[in-house]
Amino acid sequence: MSMEASEALGWRSVADLIGDRPDARVALVGAPLNERSLTPGRCDLAPRALRAVLPRFSTYDLETQLELATAVHDAGDVPLKAVTPADAFAPVRDAVAGQSHRDLTVLIGGNNAVTRPGVHGLGLARVGLLTLDAHFDLRDLDQGLTNGNPVRALLADGLDGARISQLGLAPFANTRRAHETALTAGITVRTAADCRARGLAALVAEELDRLAGLVDRIYVDFDIDVIDRSQWPASPGARPGGVPAPDFFAAARVVGAHPGVHAVDLTEWDPSLEIGDLGALTAGRWLCELLAGFQSRG
Repeated sequence: MSMEASEALGWRSVADLIGDRPDARVALVGAPLNERSLTPGRCDLAPRALRAVLPRFSTYDLETQLELATAVHDAGDVPLKAVTPADAFAPVRDAVAGQSHRDLTVLIGGNNAVTRPGVHGLGLARVGLLTLDAHFDLRDLDQGLTNGNPVRALLADGLDGARISQLGLAPFANTRRAHETALTAGITVRTAADCRARGLAALVAEELDRLAGLVDRIYVDFDIDVIDRSQWPASPGARPGGVPAPDFFAAARVVGAHPGVHAVDLTEWDPSLEIGDLGALTAGRWLCELLAGFQSRG
């Protein structure tokens, strides 16, 4: 057998870890919600695009000599075609709640409106929320639910602002009113500049520990438009000056490792805005880092 054929036979990809695995500690759920996005796009394509790129990632981390071995149960996609955020609430909530016997549920949006039902899937009375996002998502509710107001909706649902941490917020992408609403509600606010100065992973670890002292379970929203737009063009809300992609990956590993985190989502990835395959490869690496962190839980 040739060396080339031998190497090909030895390739084990992250896709090999994912499938119908009823006993897995991690679940993957697609939530291709696209309706009521403030900027029209195709975030509904993201779950399929993520699954398609995973065969390109090996299970071996050269830098840490870690071999990924965590099985992931693929629970499929919640049927959300032409479904509004209001009508998507119960199906997405129930999909997350239905995986509560596992240690971690990974919800792949879809737009950011999936975050509210995802949080409810962990039980609102005992959950904390950490967002990595360029935006507060505190727009008013008078025009209904959109991808611009899941955090405002959660406050209205009764989630205490002290149990919310928001990291990566961008200048000239939010309003004074939203900022004041967050501070009045008791939400912890960390800007993109804070994340550059102190390190995103360090701030994530700090806020996860703070939330763990208040709640039983933590939900993390990875709105991927928090990444600097020069490294992440595949979200309409991404801005220049966001966090670097390597910092985003490091934060994902910290999140995966924290025992208090029981669900995460990845939102606002629009594959129709791809430049080459940069978006898919970024999202795929994010999942690898999340699983690497989770594996360290033991």
